[in-house]
Amino acid sequence: MAVIQKIRNKYGKLAGGVIALSLVGFILMDAASGKLGDFFGHDDSVVKINGEKIDSKEYSQRLKDYEALYNIYANGKTLDEATRAQLNEQALNEMIEEKIVDEQGAKIGIVITPDEEKEMIYGANADQMVQQFSLQGQQVFSNPETHRFDPQRVKAFEKDIRQNDKTGKLIEGWEAVKAYVIRNGKITKFNSLITGSVYTPKFLIEHSIKDQSQMASINFVKVPFTAINDNEVKVTDDDINAYIKKNAARYEIKEAYRSIDYVSFDLTPMAEDTTKSLGELLKIKPAFDTISSKDAESFVNRNSDDQFKEIYVNKKTIGSRFADSILGMSVGTVFGPYFEASAFKMVKILDKKEIPDSIKCRHILVKTKDRGTDMRTDSAAKKRIDSAVAAIKAGGDFKAVATQFTDDTASLAKNGEYEFTYSQKEGLSKEFGDFVFDGKKGETKVVHVENGQYAGYHYIEILDQKAFAPSVKLATVSKALEAGTSTDRTVYARANEFAGKNTTGEAFDAAVKAGHLDKRNADNIKPQSYNITGLGSSREIVRWVYEHKVGEVSPVFSMDGKYIVAKVAAIQEKGLPSITAANRPALENIVKGEKKADLIVSKFKSATTLEALAQSAGQPVLHADSVAANAQFIPALGGQAPKVLGYMFYKSLQPNTMSPAIKSNDAVYYISLTARWEKPSDPAAANMMMGQQKMMMDMQAKNAMSGLVRQVLKDNANVKYTVSNL
Repeated sequence: MAVIQKIRNKYGKLAGGVIALSLVGFILMDAASGKLGDFFGHDDSVVKINGEKIDSKEYSQRLKDYEALYNIYANGKTLDEATRAQLNEQALNEMIEEKIVDEQGAKIGIVITPDEEKEMIYGANADQMVQQFSLQGQQVFSNPETHRFDPQRVKAFEKDIRQNDKTGKLIEGWEAVKAYVIRNGKITKFNSLITGSVYTPKFLIEHSIKDQSQMASINFVKVPFTAINDNEVKVTDDDINAYIKKNAARYEIKEAYRSIDYVSFDLTPMAEDTTKSLGELLKIKPAFDTISSKDAESFVNRNSDDQFKEIYVNKKTIGSRFADSILGMSVGTVFGPYFEASAFKMVKILDKKEIPDSIKCRHILVKTKDRGTDMRTDSAAKKRIDSAVAAIKAGGDFKAVATQFTDDTASLAKNGEYEFTYSQKEGLSKEFGDFVFDGKKGETKVVHVENGQYAGYHYIEILDQKAFAPSVKLATVSKALEAGTSTDRTVYARANEFAGKNTTGEAFDAAVKAGHLDKRNADNIKPQSYNITGLGSSREIVRWVYEHKVGEVSPVFSMDGKYIVAKVAAIQEKGLPSITAANRPALENIVKGEKKADLIVSKFKSATTLEALAQSAGQPVLHADSVAANAQFIPALGGQAPKVLGYMFYKSLQPNTMSPAIKSNDAVYYISLTARWEKPSDPAAANMMMGQQKMMMDMQAKNAMSGLVRQVLKDNANVKYTVSNL
């Protein structure tokens, strides 16, 4: 005890100090990663909009919401990396737009009140996303009797999933839907304010209608740019830069981006990979030759990369270039091994029969479950379907009986009828599909489907079957031809050697040329990009691009089925574009066209008639007849020529006189007006047209204005990305 007391006396204060320092350290660490992070030099934002940040936690939660929404609306489709990348980019762009709209909306008092939020989710006029909320293709909140949205079913649904959704995924998805609806409500209000302010003045409508009745005919000579040889026109970088400055509004870059050149080292299977895959099939072929139909499924599932499918295929559905050979073989024989769709395969014919390629049927469905929720007991459903069958057999009208009993409201508009092709059979429940394709025309049957979207009892009548064709049931064993470990190592070594030896842009380009490699370019890579055109999901490469300078060469990036080595080809900041290898050809072509147009104008400036000009230029005099002032396309001129159209209705251009040179996109035109007139109009029809034209012009303006205003706000916002946090 004395020793312990001595330790307490001697080291108690020291221990207390250590504990205090530790607590302060924890507090500072928490602060640095939280709201006080900026004070401590730690930036956890993914983007800042006019100084207001979206932090990584907000962004992660939004991604989680988007993935939950995807799981609901994707009908079981797996979320692959490409789709995930699209969701990431979409989520970020929408969060930026929300921040911008919030900022502008706050200035003019746009808010969503708690009462409005409730109305959007639980009200009789709930948001359309709520009203049309579906699971497995069926609307959740639709009253089965009225087939209309029933707001009472929303809260009942919430109560049900909180009690029965054991995985929590459905709850997560529904909460994501509600959050999306409420967020979108403010943007909808903002858009409504903008579009509600759109007005089309009467004089514009009258002018538009008048243009439809104004007509003109011309003779013209078209001198194409090809009349001037390319070697007569030189285009310098100064010429291109001068053109860009002259047309600054058209070419101004609103959002910075970068571009890369890259080389792909593809993981192409080698001879040893082929030997391995093919050898595995050849090893088991003797056993495959002798297996019975009864043992085929277990054999395939043990030995094949793809599991056994209990289906019959015909020439249309087999999906093989060897269809004729396979379909022509007898039961029990084996075809292959053969190579197709990146795999070696062999098939055994288990059975053959004639199956219709399309059927027509009608049915009545009594559900036992609705989107996983119990709807009726099995006995109650069976009793109800029996009542429907009895009513039909007693002579009842099928449509009337279906209207009374069926839970498949989608088919009622067609009297309960459906048409299916054989290729659609896999999408049907097995019990339903087997009967309509294996049964006979005129047969009826009640089938019981235990699970899925249409769980319950179906009364089915086969109305018609067409185009019977030979079909076979196959046992297919496949072995994918993939690059093995040795191939992977070999290809990676090549890519790594290339990256290691060529660490500058000049060396990169020289090695590409010397090795006859396929150098590709990817342009318009933005800080928030998750996909790169031609490469797919590529966030790791995007981060690298924004951490390096022009000409720097990357390490090896591992992609799906290939290795990539890239160099930064260009960096484009906001403002006027610089000349790059990617944009130079298009810009040079435009400037060259302008120079050729000037040469053509100068060459024929002394011509005073179309005939003299045509003879001098070696071009024919052509005619364009009955062209309306609002024409978007002039066939005789070969496309759009707005300046020519303007001259046709320019009042100072008198008939039978030659116009000045009119420069267009690919030629210089000279025209002579032969006639100009106005089509007579019916006053009653004109009044009707006024209303229609106003409606159309208002709609066009509103559609354009909504997106344009938000884009202008974004263009003028100060948006700064933290690329490393994305």
